[in-house]
Amino acid sequence: MISLKKYLDMAVDGPPTIEPESSGPLDLVLESYRAVLRAMGNSGLRACPAVGSELQQNLAGLQNRLSGNVTPKLVQETQKQVEEQLQQWGGRSSEYFKAKANEVKELLIVLARTAESVGERDQRYANHFSQFTTRLQTIADLEDLTQVRASLVKGAGELKTYVDQMALDSHQSVAQLRAEVSTYETKLKAAEELALRDELTGLANRRNVEERLEWRIQHQQSFCVVVLDLNRFKQVNDTYGHLAGDSLLKQFSQELRSNLRGSDLAGRWGGDEFIVVLDCDLVGAKSQIERMQKWVFGEYTIQPGPGKADLKVQVEASIGVAQWQTGETIQQVIERADGAMYKDKRLARAAGA
Repeated sequence: MISLKKYLDMAVDGPPTIEPESSGPLDLVLESYRAVLRAMGNSGLRACPAVGSELQQNLAGLQNRLSGNVTPKLVQETQKQVEEQLQQWGGRSSEYFKAKANEVKELLIVLARTAESVGERDQRYANHFSQFTTRLQTIADLEDLTQVRASLVKGAGELKTYVDQMALDSHQSVAQLRAEVSTYETKLKAAEELALRDELTGLANRRNVEERLEWRIQHQQSFCVVVLDLNRFKQVNDTYGHLAGDSLLKQFSQELRSNLRGSDLAGRWGGDEFIVVLDCDLVGAKSQIERMQKWVFGEYTIQPGPGKADLKVQVEASIGVAQWQTGETIQQVIERADGAMYKDKRLARAAGA
């Protein structure tokens, strides 16, 4: 039996394949390697959905490279490329979270200045607002977004208490502060809404979908999960460019959302994979899937970019559906739907689709 280390230590110019009697253990090792790459891509997407999609797609491409005849040189090249992908993803994720943290900190500073100004106008509350302003400035120096958000919510509650008390004493002295608080609350709600939406398509993002599923499970509400994976989407990106691919994803998302009932939920799970949560049993779900196949799938006109002619592409998807069973977790019901989707994809490939 040949070990993975011995296999990697083989000369690059050596035989491209190994002896038949050693192929079994090596296949297991390579399958484990591919599974690790797949888990890394999924974890990267979950950790930072805004930039994790590209990491997931690139790691999936590296998985495919390890599906055929594998040489030591190919494994070594794949290892280097995996390291590069993780470094790039880490850099992009760091910049993304820094930008989000700065946006929240700017709101904190504005709120602190407003509170300080009102405190100066009414000396009876000057001490309260001075302490409140100091706490806000301390919050703005935090680096942990979770701590920032928790402290911000607590600070907003304290500010509301002060404002209510001041309103009892003098309506005129708090008129401007109420306007500032209203603006602040609107921005906070808008930021919260954006955090639950996929930036490209406007559909619910992975976090939003998981929260909605968790609510249904806690309330023992029956539902079905439908997973859709666009067929040959990679060919659109490779042939016409990412702008064309983004255009297709946006249009498909709009059609998908418009053909669902008000109680259903459509979300982007990652890349070209979508998820739909249906408030019905399996029979009702199959009826809804037939409706999607009729009205959502078909010909789309996409824009590949400035100065380029519009293109028409045919859109279909592999579909998997599973009804939630009492006692199942979110992960379990999604895994069953995902498995059904991959079975559908294999059947389509076998049929020449």
